[in-house]
Amino acid sequence: MESENRTEVSEFILLGLSEDPELLPLLFGLFLTMYLVTMLGNLLIILAVGSDSHLHTPMYFLLANLSFVDISFTSTIVPKMLVNIQTQNKAITYAGCLTQLYFFMVFICMDNLLLTVMAYDRYVAICHPLYYVVIMNPRLCSLLILVSLFISIMSALLHSLMVLQLSFCTDLKIPHFFCELAQILKLACSDTLINNILVYLMTSLLGVGPLSGIIFSYTRIVSSILRVPSTNGKVKAFSTCGSHLSVVFLFYGTCVGVYLSSAASLSPRRRAAASVMYTVVTPMMNPFIYSLRNRDMKGALRTLFRVLLLHQSQRRGLTLLKVQKTGKALP
Repeated sequence: MESENRTEVSEFILLGLSEDPELLPLLFGLFLTMYLVTMLGNLLIILAVGSDSHLHTPMYFLLANLSFVDISFTSTIVPKMLVNIQTQNKAITYAGCLTQLYFFMVFICMDNLLLTVMAYDRYVAICHPLYYVVIMNPRLCSLLILVSLFISIMSALLHSLMVLQLSFCTDLKIPHFFCELAQILKLACSDTLINNILVYLMTSLLGVGPLSGIIFSYTRIVSSILRVPSTNGKVKAFSTCGSHLSVVFLFYGTCVGVYLSSAASLSPRRRAAASVMYTVVTPMMNPFIYSLRNRDMKGALRTLFRVLLLHQSQRRGLTLLKVQKTGKALP
């Protein structure tokens, strides 16, 4: 098979979810709506946590960081897909593809590690409540965030540098809506053995490792809750980690579903459709899960809406006052 040197590769072709012209407008509207809902929902979570002093706790600090990562995660993928659908141009430059690949791996790894840190936070809160403030102090929370970010950056950088060493064939069509590492490796003409070993190794360390940490944390949490004598105490303890547990099931469930669909040798199009669940749907659902299941978050959002409405009404009042003084409409 004829191959090209990697420096001569100018662009890849993202085949997307469908080639049906009649379906493209529907996909554009659907993904644009989901993207806007994701942005709005996660921004509201960040603003609510930042504006309400009652939410200045480790749990909500980690939640605000998770919302920021979800915004960044979807912004790495969805805007380019929307542009490709709207312009009906499926091309993405070589540099753009590697950039998207890098940030996608950074944010999905960060998402994974943040869920593990949040599980540890719930473990300390329920199993060691008297020492919670001492253990989960602001310094430790910031350190855990920075360590997670450092691991994510280094892991993504390692994969990206290994991809840079590959040469690619003339067929540069990616059967996906974004530059996924596994699909890029399939297009390479050079040997990808080291790349594949690295993928399996990093998946084991950064996938199975954090998941094991979450399972261990919740095993200890459940064991501790079952020792609570009152039913009300058990319900209250379970409610404090219910939202996080729902997000964990949603994130890992969709990721495992995509992996199993790949192992079952489904068509690349179906695998791409399955990937929508953890790349678009999960970041969109997280704000709903945390806001609908959390009384403090619902209260903070109501307060935030009242403040925004009050600010808007004050601006309108100042505008009307200025119009009355000047005797003419503002430009």
